[in-house]
Amino acid sequence: MSSETLSLNLGPQHPSTHGVLRVVLELDGETVVDARPDIGFLHRGIEKLAENRTYHQVVVLTDRLDYLAAHSNNLAYVMAVEKLMDIEVPRRARYVRAALAELQRIASHLFWLGTHAHDMGAMTPLFYALREREALMDIFESLSGSRLTPSFLRIGGLAADIDGRFVETVKSFTDTFQGRVDEYETLLTDNPIWKYRTQGVGILDAPDCVRLGISGPMLRSAGTALDLRKAQPYCCYDEFHFEIPTGTAGDVYDRYRVRIREMRESARIARQAVEGLPEGPWAAPGSVTVFPAKGDLKQDITAVIRHFGLVMEGFKPPAGEVYHAVESPRGELGFYIVSDGGSRPLRLKVRPPSFVNLQGLVKMVRGRLLADVVAIIGAVDIVLAEVDR
Repeated sequence: MSSETLSLNLGPQHPSTHGVLRVVLELDGETVVDARPDIGFLHRGIEKLAENRTYHQVVVLTDRLDYLAAHSNNLAYVMAVEKLMDIEVPRRARYVRAALAELQRIASHLFWLGTHAHDMGAMTPLFYALREREALMDIFESLSGSRLTPSFLRIGGLAADIDGRFVETVKSFTDTFQGRVDEYETLLTDNPIWKYRTQGVGILDAPDCVRLGISGPMLRSAGTALDLRKAQPYCCYDEFHFEIPTGTAGDVYDRYRVRIREMRESARIARQAVEGLPEGPWAAPGSVTVFPAKGDLKQDITAVIRHFGLVMEGFKPPAGEVYHAVESPRGELGFYIVSDGGSRPLRLKVRPPSFVNLQGLVKMVRGRLLADVVAIIGAVDIVLAEVDR
């Protein structure tokens, strides 16, 4: 008997592709024979745009990459420039950065959890997860005036100092959050339907992850405890106590368990950061990248001239090249910058974890049912604005 396969477009309009991802599936009945991801529908040329902006102006472009983890994108970029210029950021700023990065990790994982469960027919977790995410968005808004794209970090420190209200709000959130995660687990972790849809589905072992360059929760779910916060500590992460959750099976279920535990650990880190917040400056004193205090602009003409110069012309790092990466909610997020000594990057290249992790999709879906493809795409946790850039 001869069998014919059917080509089927999954996306780019289908909601389960989490953006404008098109996957051309080759089906034998309901079994996936092959898959071809088709990307680029959201390409905006951000890396090329950065070459025509001053270093400060690039910060707002990084928000538009992984918009579910804007703080992480800001952090990776500003740390790359600081590394290029050999700028020492004050400890207070580093603690605040760590707290914001972990709150952002929680917010990102919450959105992933709610939408991933919703993809597979569980609606209640979405309402639960968005409840806590809204509280985090309120914290970001009170700090920067923006909920989704805060652009609060600056090269050399922060846009402004934080106050006691931020500290108390973070403490209040972390006081209740562990109980909220218990609620998510009550709904899903031992749910027989959830386990049936996720266990043994989309398996990718550690050697395959390493071969494909996959990082983050996907790699850790396969049993490899690689996390840049531990392997290459930054932002005083070596001063915080936290564990790196890992799995064993490397399937959709283990990725869920790893991200659930990561949220718990991120809440611990954020709590430690605000409780141990050092006193001192919130931006590198005397650095050529730091804007003058707003109060000085009203009475010091030198400060006005310096502010005008930074806005209009920027600053000029030394010629050279640099790469710096952080542990974003999706894995290793890195920025590679080449400087020719001018006020704009000569070249800027992003190493986005969503794009790299998506490489594992084809291997994971072959031989699985069509319904499993939805679960597998959700478990990869991609943001198409970061994939396409």
